[in-house]
Amino acid sequence: MAWGYYIGILIYTAVIRLAAPFNEKAALWIKGRKRIREKIKQIPRDKERLVWFHAASLGEFEQGRPVMEALKKAEPHTRILLTFFSPSGYEIRKNYTGADYILYLPADTPSNARFFINHFKPDAALFIKYEFWYNYLAELYKQNIPIYLFSAIFRKEQPFFKKWGGLHRKMLHFFTRLFVQDAESVRLLSEIGIHSVQQTGDTRFDRVKQIATNAKEIGKVEKFLNGSPAVICGSTWPPDETLLLDYINTYTGNYKWILVPHEIGENHIKAILEKCQKRIWRYTDEKADISSAEVLIIDCIGLLSSLYRYGRIAYIGGGFGVGIHNTLEAAVYGIPVIFGPKYQKFKEAVHLLQTGGAFSIQKKEQLQELLDRLIGQPQIAEAAGHKALEYVNSQLGATEIIIQYITSKN
Repeated sequence: MAWGYYIGILIYTAVIRLAAPFNEKAALWIKGRKRIREKIKQIPRDKERLVWFHAASLGEFEQGRPVMEALKKAEPHTRILLTFFSPSGYEIRKNYTGADYILYLPADTPSNARFFINHFKPDAALFIKYEFWYNYLAELYKQNIPIYLFSAIFRKEQPFFKKWGGLHRKMLHFFTRLFVQDAESVRLLSEIGIHSVQQTGDTRFDRVKQIATNAKEIGKVEKFLNGSPAVICGSTWPPDETLLLDYINTYTGNYKWILVPHEIGENHIKAILEKCQKRIWRYTDEKADISSAEVLIIDCIGLLSSLYRYGRIAYIGGGFGVGIHNTLEAAVYGIPVIFGPKYQKFKEAVHLLQTGGAFSIQKKEQLQELLDRLIGQPQIAEAAGHKALEYVNSQLGATEIIIQYITSKN
């Protein structure tokens, strides 16, 4: 089984190399790992305690960030090594000051795993949510280095619970402890003989609370709103934008609209500008009289989590594609959340719906009716927002539990 996995890793790497001339993300993946061993050798391994965190991408980084920062606060002298698998995480957070060393994770081959772990000799390794790399886990286990997985969630359709999932089950046995989000994960793991498990919840709740507490004021947005209520449309895709613009183009009230597309390529931004029939300005247009606009399109990254503070209502994109984006970033501000039909894989979205803090729509007419109700009857929106915030507050505390356990094992 391990040989089959190894061959799969080699094939995967070869495919990325072939795609690199035609795909920017693949090119960054290859470029970031060029001469990776030389980069690693340049990082000294001093006598201080070193803890390795690994995140697949940006979302997992945000999930792991409160744990990294809490560990640094509890153990100021501990070095933190942070690795990423994906360019979408590394390229955005390569200058993150909360980690001492930030790298791409070398491809998961036995040779790379031995070299990486022999060089850094981490005192502990923490993997965030979904990352399972057999050779790294096996080498850590071989060297008796504690391995933790946190904010994990397991579902019965995953390979771990299939007859053919022997290699995946073996990886679970390498972990010293698994901190999982829910009771169902505990049950599923117990059925396959994995008992070093603790239900702690999801550290994303701690992270969004942290973000909301430290949310920055955005002067240009305040000038745009000028006291008007707003709907914040975050991480939208074309199907979301079609529905939203159908509503916006016929809306005659005093609400303003902030669109934050998931993709901010020039062609996509121009397409939205052409379809919008209201006064619309780009955030980066320094010459625009932004206070006269009815719609603001955010054509840069890094603002969304702070933008929700200005909303009375949030629409979260992605629900007409592979799945919705982060609903918690909006819910933490006590505003109702709207999203499309593909939300079932996101436990927090399901719970927000159950508690009355969120609404799901499947077609244009439903969105129009819902927005008319929430805008026209603000008491309904306020009540739903209160329920959203109550739900977020009820889920806080995973970070503290994880840190207490890890630091007690030093």
